[in-house]
Amino acid sequence: MFRKTLIRAAAIAVLATPLAAQDVAPEITQPQAENPARVLLVGNSYLYYNDSLHNHLRRMVMAGTEVEPQYKSATIGGARLDHHNLDWLTGPGQIGVDEPFELVLLQGHSNAALSEKNQKRYMDAVVKAKELVEGRGGKIALYMPHAYVAPHNSADPENIRANERFYTEAGNEIDAIVIPVALAFEEAYKRRPDMALQQDYDGSHPTLLGTFLAAATAYATLYGADPVGNEYDYFGRVSAEDAAFLQEVARDTVNAYFGR
Repeated sequence: MFRKTLIRAAAIAVLATPLAAQDVAPEITQPQAENPARVLLVGNSYLYYNDSLHNHLRRMVMAGTEVEPQYKSATIGGARLDHHNLDWLTGPGQIGVDEPFELVLLQGHSNAALSEKNQKRYMDAVVKAKELVEGRGGKIALYMPHAYVAPHNSADPENIRANERFYTEAGNEIDAIVIPVALAFEEAYKRRPDMALQQDYDGSHPTLLGTFLAAATAYATLYGADPVGNEYDYFGRVSAEDAAFLQEVARDTVNAYFGR
């Protein structure tokens, strides 16, 4: 893949099935937009927590590539994709980026994979988004969200597999790359069950370390770049030990997911 080369105890229950055992493999295994500089992230609170995923990802890109990025984020609390006016958001010049976005990252609701009704609503929205964005010369990427853990009332060990199957199949259906954030969280919990990647008050929203891991996974997926050794550490707020660990998890997860 690379060109350059509960919470706590409750999270352990999510780890039963190894990534390699899954029978659905992604068909799109390489970045579709080469070193994208104009990027829009669309989603909800999973993105805007902890100084916003787009800021962390942009800084990793700046630290690890020669890309001069223009990043924007459009988020609505609790939103589903169809709550966003993508036609307006992706219009050149509408939100301060004069040329069309090269890449639009789509993060749907955290329960999008967990019922047929939610799956259909999500797919209807991403099909429309793909047509719109590609009509303006860009590509889309699908964000596979991490699964709920305790104390969330919808926490279930099967949710991780539901997310994995649904988003992988969705990416295959519409020829879009998938960012396997859910699998990176799973792998991190497997290696360090004591690490808090999700807020202890809801078992849903990411902590700073969770957002850092999601950004590293997105960086590896979207830029085909090895996050290990990237100097970005949120201005010293992420320890060298934690940054190195999360970078390794992101690299290993992306390699395993796209190498099936």
